[in-house]
Amino acid sequence: MIRKAPGALDRDKLFAARLQAARARPHLATALFALHAVESRLVPTMAVDRHWRCYVSLAFVDRTPVEELAAVWVHEVSHLLRDHHARSDRVARERGLTGPGDRLRMNIAADLEINDDAFGDGLVRPEGAVEPGTLGLPEGELMEDYLRLFRLGPRTQSLAWLDCGSGADGLERDWDLGPDGAHGLSAQERDAVRFRVAQGITARPGNTPKGWRRWAEEAFHPPQPWRELLGAAVRSATSGAGAGEDYTYGRPSRRSAGVPGVVLPSLRRRPPRVSVVIDTSGSVSDAELGSALLEVAAISRALGGRNDLITVLPCDAAARIAHPLCRAEGIPLVGGGGTDLRAGFTRALRARPRPDVIVALTDGQTPWPGARPPCRTVVGLFPRRRTGASWDEDDPGHVPDSPPEWARAVVIG
Repeated sequence: MIRKAPGALDRDKLFAARLQAARARPHLATALFALHAVESRLVPTMAVDRHWRCYVSLAFVDRTPVEELAAVWVHEVSHLLRDHHARSDRVARERGLTGPGDRLRMNIAADLEINDDAFGDGLVRPEGAVEPGTLGLPEGELMEDYLRLFRLGPRTQSLAWLDCGSGADGLERDWDLGPDGAHGLSAQERDAVRFRVAQGITARPGNTPKGWRRWAEEAFHPPQPWRELLGAAVRSATSGAGAGEDYTYGRPSRRSAGVPGVVLPSLRRRPPRVSVVIDTSGSVSDAELGSALLEVAAISRALGGRNDLITVLPCDAAARIAHPLCRAEGIPLVGGGGTDLRAGFTRALRARPRPDVIVALTDGQTPWPGARPPCRTVVGLFPRRRTGASWDEDDPGHVPDSPPEWARAVVIG
């Protein structure tokens, strides 16, 4: 039997645990074997960086059973596959979360997203693993949502030791080798690993947990230019006239400098509200409706995860119930008749408070409002293969009007 040298990392045990993890979660095998293990005496347990290196504590490997190490492998690679470092950086910028406590909250929130369905079926729960039930929170949420649901306090004191590395929360550690260090993956290699994992999950979902199936669907739905367009429209709406509602002393006005000894309040701008009108007519396929829900999720991320600012309106020839956004896949897309999105625009504009942006997701086979709505409008068009002028299921000679000039239109599929 081969024995490890005294004071050396037990790589046989570590890699046996990785093999066990790949057997228990075959859909993650490509990602697990893409990780390069780096021994570090600075790491408390195991941690990852954004370049797909896994830093490992010698003492942690020695004291942890192989079965638990296998679960830790799955946990750490899940941070990288779900892009938690980039998502944490984005949330930090959007919400002004800069302190070490904020990064600890992000690490905990990312763990909650992973651990709600990570264990069982061949993987034991590692000692100290935090799950939503630990903090009395619901399962199935994303990191951005969990961040809004808890604060550091008595219930999280026992979690202060958690440190999954910069791959979990985006904040570089002293042990990170950085982008120029050895054995890191390039951006293209990281994307290729994610694609292969998503491809495997989509091709044979089997008993893959729902959270991973959702991730794979989104991985196969790459960012479209129209999302950048929506972001520009949202930013324009927030900076436009009427977006400021009240004054605050939390951020003094720049004009205070002209009035010595006086602190003037600045105008506080409210976050934008978005109404999404989804075409549910008979000419829109189930696949396109599924794509529309993914776009709704992307809109939510563009607003920093503020689902309370988004309303979804299914519409064919008549506007349906306006649904506040809780979870995109839970929205009933009722319809199947003809198409007239004018009803959806009318219903959206009657809402109080009125939206700052209307997003219409449609195949374009609809009449459009005759006048420009009093808010920004973005039209996402499902692509159509035209055969002559045949676009309409009821009138083969009908050619629909293009979106009006006042709407910013782009093909989304």
